[in-house]
Amino acid sequence: MRVKLYNARKSFGKTQREMSEILGISEVYYRKIEAGARTGKYELWVKLATLLDTPQDVLREDVKSVTKAETKTK
Repeated sequence: MRVKLYNARKSFGKTQREMSEILGISEVYYRKIEAGARTGKYELWVKLATLLDTPQDVLREDVKSVTKAETKTK
């Protein structure tokens, strides 16, 4: 998940649907970008960086999700 993109969007006060409408893409596509499942085009990241006033490289950062198996104690 791209936690910094998620946090920037939340700070901006927009839902994933609202962001997708602003960017002119489908909500499903936006969700996949935020989840880290899709990379998105360069132009899209330029728009996001400008809109959220955060550099692209920060927004693109991925954080590995922890699986249930990794959290189990031995």
